[in-house]
Amino acid sequence: MGAEEFMGMSLGLIAILSIFVILPGMILHFLTKWRSSNGLSPDDERMLEDLWRSAREMERRIETLENLVEPDQRPRRAPEDNLRPPRRDS
Repeated sequence: MGAEEFMGMSLGLIAILSIFVILPGMILHFLTKWRSSNGLSPDDERMLEDLWRSAREMERRIETLENLVEPDQRPRRAPEDNLRPPRRDS
């Protein structure tokens, strides 16, 4: 068996192993990691809550500006009391 034959066979073996063993193993590993991360971290939840508060404040400011620009118009949006923050799955 020559060196070229040995290199060709080893390259074929590496290709077959990587396609049928290593690649599915990596895919399963990352799928398992993805499924085990159930939801947001506490930092992410805090950041989402801050964003929600900021959005509500901006909504109030926009409504105030609309009332200043067009005071005789009825509000086009639902009252702020009907808005609720997104549910947390705790």
